[in-house]
Amino acid sequence: MHIMAERRYIFAPEERPLFPGAPYSPRLSSGDRVVYAISGAVLALASGLGNALITTNLYVMAGNMGLYVAEANLLLAVFVAFNATANLLLVRARMQFGIPACLHAILGTLILGELIALCFPSTGTTVLARAISGVASGGLTTMGLYSVFQVFPIRMRPMAVVVGFSLPQLAIPIARMVPLDRVASDHWAGVHGIELALALAAWALTTLRPLPPTDRSKVFQPLDALTITLAMAGMLLGCTGLAFGRFYWWSDAPWLGWMFAGALLLLGLVLLIEDRRAQPLLQVRWFGTADILLIAGISLVVRIALTEQTYAAVGLLALGGLTNDQMHGLFAVVLLAMIGGIALAAWLARPDRALPMMLCSALVIALGAWLDTHSTSDTRATQLMVSQSLLGLGTVLFLGPALLFGIGRVLERGPTHLVSFVVLFSTTQNLGGLAGAALLGSLQMIRARVHAEILADAMPQGDPLAAQRIAAGAGQLAPLLADPGAAATQARARLGTALQNQANILAFNDTFWVVTLLALGLAAFLALVILQQEMRRLRATPPAGGAA
Repeated sequence: MHIMAERRYIFAPEERPLFPGAPYSPRLSSGDRVVYAISGAVLALASGLGNALITTNLYVMAGNMGLYVAEANLLLAVFVAFNATANLLLVRARMQFGIPACLHAILGTLILGELIALCFPSTGTTVLARAISGVASGGLTTMGLYSVFQVFPIRMRPMAVVVGFSLPQLAIPIARMVPLDRVASDHWAGVHGIELALALAAWALTTLRPLPPTDRSKVFQPLDALTITLAMAGMLLGCTGLAFGRFYWWSDAPWLGWMFAGALLLLGLVLLIEDRRAQPLLQVRWFGTADILLIAGISLVVRIALTEQTYAAVGLLALGGLTNDQMHGLFAVVLLAMIGGIALAAWLARPDRALPMMLCSALVIALGAWLDTHSTSDTRATQLMVSQSLLGLGTVLFLGPALLFGIGRVLERGPTHLVSFVVLFSTTQNLGGLAGAALLGSLQMIRARVHAEILADAMPQGDPLAAQRIAAGAGQLAPLLADPGAAATQARARLGTALQNQANILAFNDTFWVVTLLALGLAAFLALVILQQEMRRLRATPPAGGAA
């Protein structure tokens, strides 16, 4: 019989949850632990695979839906905005209503949203599904983490944190390996079908073995609704501006400025309201402390750097004509590297090792990005396996330790700071990914123009090599085009396309350099922080053989 069905079970003091809203950690059988392990994996995939499928196939998806790529980016912005702010609602909801009620509400709403998108396919229902999925993802990530907690003994809780929070990161390489024809047909019914199937599987598994109970208390206040509404509206404006900026261009579309101004106004109003409340959702003044600014800044920079893999490296391969279906081998290797990285990070995990592990993560990311700076027009997926595996390894080496570091700061302050940390960490991860794509995308476009001008200047009108290449191209086209003038024109166009492609490759190499320098700068900063902490510890340690 499952242990939670034994009404006489008395929880030991060490089995109590660390935070309100978290489950107890009772003694479990091996069979229960296996089911919880499967539940944790399914919940992790349910939290992010749908959005990963859209992110990795967005250009094709836009065409199938009759949208410009810029317009299709709204799907990403909506997901990120709702995901970043979901925990404002969900953390307190678990405290007040308990885990089963919250989980069923999340999964039920997600299932309903996907069914609507499947039965009435349109851009509007897809946007609705992305909003619901964003909120659900915030809850399912935490529920997956709680399921993983049940797999490990209490003494191995740091290991459970690393594994549970790293599992959702596997969604991106898995999404890259899903064949395009499985998700792209019939207004992308495949994406909705996969999300629906995962939600139903999660419902079945969590019904088969529910999470242990949690302590409940009345925590919601009327003013919480205003804070949550303003935060979601502000994040939606800001995320939409970030998603659209590089397509409509930052200085060419005045309405982008108004979106960012509105976002800052609404989010500033949220901070003002929370700072003046007796029992706030967000501990605003705590956000200004050194440790929290440290973890927020590091998390944001690392997430921006990691978009090298999701945007720049894939963009380079796409420039060479490769599609996702031709990158399955690459991302299979990345997936294996990430799984190995999770095992390594879990084995090393300890709160006092959090900063050194984040330092190692930054160095690994820098090495991976530096290897990509040598890309050429002949670079293909096989040449990027080592570098992209390093970036995948860097991802999982960072996330778990960063969460351990933050949880340690929450334990020092008490459970009232839990919502603040969860929202802060979630926001840096979500906004960092969106901001990273915007930054690297904008940089690549700017540098491509610069390199195109340099290449054009290096090949002036009448250049013998250019004339020779045009003549050779015209000769190849002669059997297809009877008019020599038309053949020469086509040959010149081909040369122009080749120059533009070369400019784009050089621009991608520039973005790889930026990521390399960003990661190295972060590593140097972390080394200084660790050195400062070590010096402080040595000063606080009394000398050997001191006063008796």
